[in-house]
Amino acid sequence: MSKRRPYIRPMDGWWKKNPYFIEYMIHESTALFVAGYAFVLLVGLIRLGQGEAAWNGWLDALRSPVSLIFHLVFLVFILYHTYTWFKIMPITMPPVIVGGKRVGPGVITGSGLLAALGSSLVMFGLVIWFGG
Repeated sequence: MSKRRPYIRPMDGWWKKNPYFIEYMIHESTALFVAGYAFVLLVGLIRLGQGEAAWNGWLDALRSPVSLIFHLVFLVFILYHTYTWFKIMPITMPPVIVGGKRVGPGVITGSGLLAALGSSLVMFGLVIWFGG
């Protein structure tokens, strides 16, 4: 029998020691709010399939003050999630070379945020145009 004790690396709170990992864990936790809002939209789709009365009931529930507060909370977390998603993007993608020079991380992050803003404005415009 060997008296040797193997090294057991402490794992408790390992991500708290590095600011990058803290930000990453916050980013990952905001994904729960994205999933939560997707669930709200899924319930709306189910209510739409159940008929006009169910759909109108769902819309009335969304107009309540509590629902509006939840929507504001969801919006804050989803905006933070979007920002950190595009902030991480230059680190995770292969180098982009344009004109023989590497595109900087700020340009990649900025173009991603502009694309997200542009597509959101287009969707908002379509909702206004067709929705009333």
